Amino acid sequence: MKLTASKLNSFLFFKLPSAFLCGVRVKAIDGNRCVVSVKHRWINQNPFQSMYFAVQAMAAELSTGALVMNKIQESGRKISMLVAHNKSSFTKKATGRITFSCDDGHKIEEAIKQTLTDGEGQTFCMKSIGTDEKGDQVSEMDFEWSVRLKK
Repeated sequence: MKLTASKLNSFLFFKLPSAFLCGVRVKAIDGNRCVVSVKHRWINQNPFQSMYFAVQAMAAELSTGALVMNKIQESGRKISMLVAHNKSSFTKKATGRITFSCDDGHKIEEAIKQTLTDGEGQTFCMKSIGTDEKGDQVSEMDFEWSVRLKK
C-alpha cells in the first residue's frame, strides 16, 4: 500500500492527535520529497503572536519522517525508526501558512539497504526548510534518523 498525503493525514488523526489538532497536514509526498503545511492559529500560537516552535518542529519532523516511513514500507521489512538528534534555527516570526519541505528521500535508501545487509543500526541526517507565504525562510531543522532491523 503506497503512502499518500491522505493516508498520512489519517495517521496523524489517530496516532499523533496533537499535531492534527494544531493543523499540521501533509500536502504532498513522493519518493524523494515531502511537503507539510501548518497555519498559524490560536491553538498553535506563542505569546509573541507567532507559531510556537514545537508546532514547527512537529511539521518539520513529519516532512522527514513520512519519507522514512515510505521507504521502510517499500522495503517490505520490519524496520524501526527513531529521531536520534535534532537541531533547529529560527530566522523569522512564523505567521500565516508555513510550509515545510524535505527533499532528502534519497538519503534513506542506502541506510535501509545497509541495515538489511548487516543487521546493524544506521543513521542519516535530513533537513526540512520552513517558508512562509511570501517564500521567506522562517526556520530550518535537521533531524538525525536512526533505522534498525527489528528482531
